[in-house]
Amino acid sequence: MSGILRNACKTAISCGLRSLSAASKTHTTPQQLARCFSVSTKLFSEIRPDLKYTEHHEWVKKDGEICIVGITDHAQGLLGDVVFCELPEVGTNVESGEQCGSIESVKAVSDIYSPVSGEVTEINSETEDSPGIVNESPYDKGWLFKVKVTDEISSELMDEGAYTEFVKDVS
Repeated sequence: MSGILRNACKTAISCGLRSLSAASKTHTTPQQLARCFSVSTKLFSEIRPDLKYTEHHEWVKKDGEICIVGITDHAQGLLGDVVFCELPEVGTNVESGEQCGSIESVKAVSDIYSPVSGEVTEINSETEDSPGIVNESPYDKGWLFKVKVTDEISSELMDEGAYTEFVKDVS
């Protein structure tokens, strides 16, 4: 029984149902639960309070005059297995909101938009050698590039609460 309840809980998330009771009423047999469960086994995306987020699912962390940029856990989950990262070159000037690279997965190619303006000072070469690191650790080892900022960080970037609501609304 606990396995069915555990699957029902995962089913509620993967089907977009808001509660376990809704999943229990909708999916009454183990077969229905298993079929729906196979859609997604990840319950929640990690959203960190110390970061700012864009509507394109990039994150940014300010560390003095340097900002670290990556894609969110939610984005890597939607992309699936990342197989290639095309990052801006060191020394390139990037503009907030402008496309500056791309990430290729087994499902799709997605543009990367810089959340800040400035000069790229470093890229994470580990993502070139092992792009799956973006899936495994999007906020730590899987960061993409660093920017020496030339402007203030946009007030349009979302904090943890706003991004959490944004993800709920677009899912």
